[in-house]
Amino acid sequence: MPRKPSYDREDLIRRAKDVFWKQGWAGTSMKDLERELNLKPGSFYAAFGSKDALYGLALERYSQESSQVFQTLAREIGPLNALKEMPKRIVCTDDSASKACMISKTFLELSRQGHDLADQAAEMLRKKEGLFADLFAQAQDAGQIGQSRDPKRLARRYQSDLLGLRVTAERSPEDAQEIAEDIAADLDRLL
Repeated sequence: MPRKPSYDREDLIRRAKDVFWKQGWAGTSMKDLERELNLKPGSFYAAFGSKDALYGLALERYSQESSQVFQTLAREIGPLNALKEMPKRIVCTDDSASKACMISKTFLELSRQGHDLADQAAEMLRKKEGLFADLFAQAQDAGQIGQSRDPKRLARRYQSDLLGLRVTAERSPEDAQEIAEDIAADLDRLL
């Protein structure tokens, strides 16, 4: 009878997510992962198969968590208010591994290499844009955004703004705070 693993797989994925998010794919060595996850090489490979497989799971976890935040906010305070609140949360969150988006960092790091993880990241960015478009469409249906506005175009612009904001937050938190306020204020002008 095989021995049951003595680790919590979900906890390992969460911890690996933070390492990958901060250091990137190439910047994270197997030794980094073994040390952070407190796993020996054999246990690591038995649990995840490869660094790429673990990275893919960590990236999926990151994407799910960020989408859940948006969806929860939209249910609690409405779609437009959720879209306005998110830029402020990006710059005010101190407990994240990095302010920059793990999905976009992955895409930028690995797309030139034709890496499968870059394709996964590109698909996640498309899904995130779709989530934003849905929220803009809901706000439009509620009369908070003018009918002449294209929710898909608004979503592309919003995603671009958030990605830029995340880079600015890494570089200059004070500037990022002002930009977050501007992004939220611009959303009020969409009627």
